Amino acid sequence: MEIKTYHIKQYQNNLPVAVEIKTMQEIDEKLGGITDKPHRHNYYTIIWATEATGKHIIDFKEYTIQSNYIFFVSPSQVHQVITNHSPKGYVFLFTSDFLEMNSINKDFISNINLFQNINENPPLPIDEDKAKKLSLFAEEMLNAFREQKPMFLEIIGAYLKLFLIECNESCTIDKLVNTQAVEVGRTLIKSFKLLVERNFKELHQVQEYANVLNINPTYLNEVIKTNTNFSAKDYIQDRIILEAKRLIIFSKKSAKEIGYELGFEDPSHFSKFFKAHTSTSIQEFKSSIEL
Repeated sequence: MEIKTYHIKQYQNNLPVAVEIKTMQEIDEKLGGITDKPHRHNYYTIIWATEATGKHIIDFKEYTIQSNYIFFVSPSQVHQVITNHSPKGYVFLFTSDFLEMNSINKDFISNINLFQNINENPPLPIDEDKAKKLSLFAEEMLNAFREQKPMFLEIIGAYLKLFLIECNESCTIDKLVNTQAVEVGRTLIKSFKLLVERNFKELHQVQEYANVLNINPTYLNEVIKTNTNFSAKDYIQDRIILEAKRLIIFSKKSAKEIGYELGFEDPSHFSKFFKAHTSTSIQEFKSSIEL
């Protein structure tokens, strides 16, 4: 099964847009109540279920959808939303270009803790008071997108940033705990994660990333481990495994071809690596996933 990638409208009425604000009801009606297949986006996605139940599968991990749960999905992540009848909520879609068009620094997304986790993408539960505050921002964005009056993109950008800041205040994922090294840690972690995302198919060792960052590998691992609770090695290997799972399920490539694509010169090494990290063989994993 080939994975479908959805693209956001970059232009609308000859204006650069790169953002869409919808309700879960609108999407459900458009799909005729039929669950969409697993897919990925080339943009950021926020799904806030205000009144809904079901499940949200993100990169092979299943999460429960409940009222006032907010999900944050990064570009290229494979996900599938399965809800019960007539879900209510908001869906915000936007690209990095949209943030830049609205003078939101490109580092803003990487400096908050909402879109950054390879291993886990749990929903953010919010209480009633927070929901009331966020609903004001959501309604302003929705109305601006529907009416498209002059400067509607700027309005959406302003409220989107406020929405993300409010959510980030409630987020406990991956927060730096060493207050004396917050800035150093944040910068290093951001650089490391970006390097892994760009090079995980070619570079598999912590030493290789430390060389690029011009730091000692032990120091790199200490900073990553202290502030995120996973080692640098774990992060690299988890990223390789995630891509392997995507290719196994959503491509027609053989295990040998996938191994080569992920930087394993010997196919048997890839098979052993996959089983060591997932406790299952490639074929067993493929058979276990129902689409």
